[in-house]
Amino acid sequence: MSAPETTPRQRLHPAPKRRLHPAWVVAAVAFLALVGAAGFRAAPGVLMVPLQSEFGWSTTVLSAAVSINLVLFGLTAPFAAALMERFGIRAVTSVALVLIGAGSALTVLVNQSWQILLTWGLLIGLGTGSMALVFAATIANTWFVKSRGLVIGILTAGSAAGQLVFLPFIAALAQDPGWRQASLLIAAGALAVVPLVLKFLKNSPADAGVLPYGAGAGAGESGEAGGAIAADAAPKAPGEPAEPSRNAAVRALQVLKRASKVRTFWALVAGFAICGATTNGLIGTHFIPSAHDHGMTQTTAAGLLAVVGIFDIVGTIASGWLTDRYNPRILLAVYYQFRGIGLLVLPLLLSATVQPSMIVFVVIYGLDWVATVPPTAAICRQVFGADGSVVFGWVFAAHQLGAAAAALAAGAIRDATGQYTYAWFGAAAMCTIAAVISATIRKDAGKKDVIPVPA
Repeated sequence: MSAPETTPRQRLHPAPKRRLHPAWVVAAVAFLALVGAAGFRAAPGVLMVPLQSEFGWSTTVLSAAVSINLVLFGLTAPFAAALMERFGIRAVTSVALVLIGAGSALTVLVNQSWQILLTWGLLIGLGTGSMALVFAATIANTWFVKSRGLVIGILTAGSAAGQLVFLPFIAALAQDPGWRQASLLIAAGALAVVPLVLKFLKNSPADAGVLPYGAGAGAGESGEAGGAIAADAAPKAPGEPAEPSRNAAVRALQVLKRASKVRTFWALVAGFAICGATTNGLIGTHFIPSAHDHGMTQTTAAGLLAVVGIFDIVGTIASGWLTDRYNPRILLAVYYQFRGIGLLVLPLLLSATVQPSMIVFVVIYGLDWVATVPPTAAICRQVFGADGSVVFGWVFAAHQLGAAAAALAAGAIRDATGQYTYAWFGAAAMCTIAAVISATIRKDAGKKDVIPVPA
């Protein structure tokens, strides 16, 4: 009597192979966390004009607040990667989102310029730095052996998605009822993700009782870049954080010391500093004020940046797919050169109305916005092995230092000359330099420059 009941019950259980691997659940939650953290990324460009109108602060003062944010955004990243190894991805991510929410919410109380330096600069800088693109690299390196480049591309696109989701609403709220409500929206977006992170974002495959995705599949992806990355997997148990007992700050600095002896590291630092200068520093911070100078409304300019966000998702995911199959140094050189061409013609495209040529610009710039991240992260993993995530944190720090310098310099140029033209031309020249630097990274860097990782 009992046999007919137990046999069908057993048959109801699917084979383990058919279950969704927990790595994809973690990646989905990480994507949402990056979306929530990205809200502030769009805010300075939209809120700069309303703050100037209300308080009379100069473009240079507000650019300084953004620069502090970008510096902390970058310098926090390598330490955040080490903290994630020491205390877990979930704890660091939750604290980061709370800092972003607190900094955005407290912005509504400011009435002096030093206070905007504290909220926009210190609090949000520390929070966004801990949720920087190094977070995407850490998730991919910890949870995935197969399709690392694709996963980094998808997670990086989370930042673009955050900009896409928030930017039109921030621009609309900044006009009516006001910039304070826009700041509160950003805070709510960051805090809303915290419960999901606490519940679903596990620290490692070991916590879920599984191997990383693709760990049992053999050699990994086809293609030069992907095969090399898979072959350089960390020489530790799958999903085990590197050196978990070591002080996070000490580990970050020791990794920097080892990486600084490798020429490839400095090539990536130089290229990524220019990447930051020409994205977050210039377009992200000053595109809307520059378009406003030419008579374009803030909402229209914000809509153009939203289009950049849409195509950034497509471009970054495609870049991740390409990184799994082709040489990442060639991809970087192509990306930087196309970006330079776009910046060179931008001053000719800005006007009070949106012309077809401007649409072409935002589409191309969107496809190229952070397409540089997957190949850069791939080279870090290929050359530095288990140190790759922390090394990428330091490379990303250079990205944000470049962004901070460009944000401040462009603001000063605007105040001195009344326009941004020289800033755009200078950025175009820097992109050409980055393309040359990227092309000179040795094809066999992963074989000759690799740094041994202590057991």
